[in-house]
Amino acid sequence: MRKHILTILTLLVVSIGFSQEEVTKTNSFTLEEAIDFALENNYSAINAGRDLIDAKKQKWETIATGLPQITGGISYQNQLKQPVSVIPAEIFGGEPGTFAEVVFGQPQSANATATLKQQIFDGSYIVGVQATKAFLSYSQNNKEKTDLEVRKAVTEAYGNVLLAKESVSIFEKNKTNLEKNLFETTKIYENGLGDEESVEQLQITLSSVDNQLKNAIRLKSITLQMLNLVMGIAIDAPTVLEENLDDLAQNKIDFGLLESEFNMENNVDFKLATNLNQQRFFEWKLAKSRALPTLNSFINYGTSGFADNFNFFSSDQQWFDSSILGLDLSIPIFSSGKRSASTARAKIALEKAKTQLNEAEEQIRLQLENSKSNYILSIEQYETSKQNLNLAERIENKNQIKYNEGLASSFELRQAQTQLYDAQQNYLQSMVEVINKKTELETILNNKS
Repeated sequence: MRKHILTILTLLVVSIGFSQEEVTKTNSFTLEEAIDFALENNYSAINAGRDLIDAKKQKWETIATGLPQITGGISYQNQLKQPVSVIPAEIFGGEPGTFAEVVFGQPQSANATATLKQQIFDGSYIVGVQATKAFLSYSQNNKEKTDLEVRKAVTEAYGNVLLAKESVSIFEKNKTNLEKNLFETTKIYENGLGDEESVEQLQITLSSVDNQLKNAIRLKSITLQMLNLVMGIAIDAPTVLEENLDDLAQNKIDFGLLESEFNMENNVDFKLATNLNQQRFFEWKLAKSRALPTLNSFINYGTSGFADNFNFFSSDQQWFDSSILGLDLSIPIFSSGKRSASTARAKIALEKAKTQLNEAEEQIRLQLENSKSNYILSIEQYETSKQNLNLAERIENKNQIKYNEGLASSFELRQAQTQLYDAQQNYLQSMVEVINKKTELETILNNKS
């Protein structure tokens, strides 16, 4: 018993060790490595891959319905109370007009049959096989769309983590500078060389920056958990990002992308709209095919045995064979207009799908132009915010010097500091926008570079 308990404890320790190792293992990623990892491990990507496999199985399932089908059956009956038939007694030499009670057959019987069925012609089957190709194409395109969405989600989550990380660093730096200013200003005020308002202004600014720092620290943890979730990693697992926000934003500036040729057939939304159009077309063909006859063939072989007692496995048991070859022809004749109405509805659905395809094409063209405009704007805002940050830093530095020399008020210094802090956040956000807007444009172009 002690040996079994020790074995169980050992297994528990090992399993706990493995689970802890999985959680505590540090993962390090560049953006492209994070995307590649997510395409393999993201929950939606995994299920989209399963849907594709399912579509392939469904295609074969449809094809197999038109191939030879063999079924077998075994039955056993024991008539606990056999039915009695009444027949004229004169058959057995009895008096005319009288009847005799007789029991036909033996109480126990066993049957074994095997039937081969082969579909010869069925219009709906032909249409179904054709439709499976369209369904498989839809599943492939849906997998592609899922991958593009995962790529986009990882890029946005990766950028948000870098944004939170940079925000923490900047707020920490700002807080350190403010604490130094507040300490010096307080000493000056205590020595009677300054006013209380200057101290209070710095206290207000410091409190605001401290709150922003605490919030940025919380966001850093949350955005990292969101990135882990998108990548398919345990949210508490430690993850290290190998890139910094500034370099990543610089790498995402590519004006050549704006001039790249757009092929509508490469757009995944257009592909899915085309799949819908194909689906409606085959539904229309299926409705039309229901007016065609169907022809099936079959051959059956069976054997039967009868006995008073259960001795069917005995070598003395006698078996009686039988076999049937046949054809089944079904011809639709009259449906009171049901088939024609169904065909008309399928035709209407097809025309609607064609209209939706035209609408989707125009929407995609509009999305492309809008995405290009947003990408250009994000680059322009990035350059502007970079310049504004430099100006805000110079203005704050000048006001800091003036304040120390008594040439500027604490209110003017606080204004310059607030302007600097806004410029810092605008600059960080502009870099994230460049990254995200390029990803949106690449998604429309289906460009994974």
